[in-house]
Amino acid sequence: MNNHESRPEHDRYRIGIVEDHESVVIGMRAMLAEHPAVEVGASAATVADLLAQQAALDMAILDLRLADGSSPMTNVEELRAAGLETLVFTGAENPYLIRLAAKAGVLGVLRKSAPTNVVIDAIAAAAAGEPVVTTEWAAAIDGDPALSAVGLSARQCDVLALYASGEKADRVARLTGLTPSTVNDYLRRIRAKYHEAGRPAQTKVELYQRAVEDGWLPVPENTVR
Repeated sequence: MNNHESRPEHDRYRIGIVEDHESVVIGMRAMLAEHPAVEVGASAATVADLLAQQAALDMAILDLRLADGSSPMTNVEELRAAGLETLVFTGAENPYLIRLAAKAGVLGVLRKSAPTNVVIDAIAAAAAGEPVVTTEWAAAIDGDPALSAVGLSARQCDVLALYASGEKADRVARLTGLTPSTVNDYLRRIRAKYHEAGRPAQTKVELYQRAVEDGWLPVPENTVR
C-alpha cells in the first residue's frame, strides 16, 4: 500500500486520515488542497475502515481518541503492518495515550491546536518519511529526564500493572497463570530494580506512581493540576 519507492517525484504524496470528526477531515482537506506535494487520498473513522478502502496511500494521520475505543498502540501497529508510517494528530492531553503511540513507532505527535503552517509542514515532512519532532513526542519517548529506566521484563510489567492497579497478589497470580510465590518474587525484583534506579517503590502507592510514570498504567483522568 505504501508507494514511496514507485511514486514519480512530481506526484503528490497521498495520505489517509483516521479521524471520527468530519469537521477535522474537512479542515485538513482544505489546508492541503493547494499543497504542491501532499493531498488527502482517503479518510475513515477507524483504522479498519481506512485499510478496507485499499487506497494507494503513502502515509496515515491518526487521532488518538476514536469513538470505537481502540488502542493507539494497536492502531499504529496495524497501520504500519499495512505499510503506512503514521503521524499522530490529536487534541488529547493524556500523556499515557501519547506514550502508547510513541512506543508503537510513530513519526511524531502533533497537536490539533498547532498553527496551520506548522501542521502543513509537519504533514509534508512525515509524508516524506521524516520524523516530526515535537515537545509532546519527545516527552512521551524520554519522559522525565530524572526518571531512570529500570529494564523490566514483559512478564514483570504485566505483574506490576495488575498489582499496582489494585489487584492482590493471589488475584494477579490467577490472571497471569503464575503461582502466588512467583508473583511475590517478581514484586520483590521489581522493587529492587526501582530501588537501584533511585526511584522508591516499597509501598503499593509508590508502585502505582512508578507504573504511571513509565506508561504501564494510564494517568488518571481526574488528576488535579
